[in-house]
Amino acid sequence: MINTIDHVIVAVENLAEAENDYKTILGIEPSWRGTHVDWGTSNSLFNFDNTYLELLAATGEGMGAQFVRQKIKQNGEGLLGIVLGTNELDAVRDKILSLNYFLPNSTEGVGTNNDNSSKRTWVNQFLPSELSRGLFSFIIQHKEGNLPKAETNEDSHINRLDHIVIKTNEADSFIKIYKDIYGIRLALDKFVEAWKRRMLFFRVNKTTIEVIEEKDDQDKPHDMLWGLAWGVDDINNTRDRLIKNGIEISEIKNGVKENTLVATIKSNTRGVPTLLIQQENV
Repeated sequence: MINTIDHVIVAVENLAEAENDYKTILGIEPSWRGTHVDWGTSNSLFNFDNTYLELLAATGEGMGAQFVRQKIKQNGEGLLGIVLGTNELDAVRDKILSLNYFLPNSTEGVGTNNDNSSKRTWVNQFLPSELSRGLFSFIIQHKEGNLPKAETNEDSHINRLDHIVIKTNEADSFIKIYKDIYGIRLALDKFVEAWKRRMLFFRVNKTTIEVIEEKDDQDKPHDMLWGLAWGVDDINNTRDRLIKNGIEISEIKNGVKENTLVATIKSNTRGVPTLLIQQENV
């Protein structure tokens, strides 16, 4: 049903400055710069092997601009939402409706690249609060037009989203939504001693949704998008490039996952907890 993490959205205040930060961190050029006139927002898209990153800013007036401004006012710049991709939106709608959830009508979208006037079209399906659970998320099916591949001159560039981290206060009901309704494979459900937490690992399109359960005193289940981990081929090479470009980054250490090396990016992420990860050859 759901076959990709289509993209991740980061709310930013100044789009040009945020784009420059992420060009430096990622080592690639944006594949798309667009404006949503009706929504009052503009974006820069960075394309990867398995997903894309959207930097989204309020640049006009509209519901989108209001949402971005409210988010930044409340929490500062940072992760705004996750978008799940499907090639079968009608089937997804039918399944969710058959389970007695309310769904608004799907909405069509169109984007124009400010750099060359090329167009892309898609259909969005926004979700009821019982499924989104406080996390801004929706489902998308792309129609016409493609997002161009990333351009880069850096052999140390980031080429994929390794995993996305979500925190939840109720893991069992999270499984019911993401596994049973969305059809995303639950690869692992375990208690991780290093973190003293129950963790879920869902796999889709060579990307992991890493879910950390943290119980609290709230009655309703709720989820929060927390951080991103970017995959690199040579973490030493990438770290050296970032340091040369003025990015603060931690020392490299062994990751919690066996046979991984990790380093934490500490600046210029626009409020996004950001990890680099290299899978070691064994």
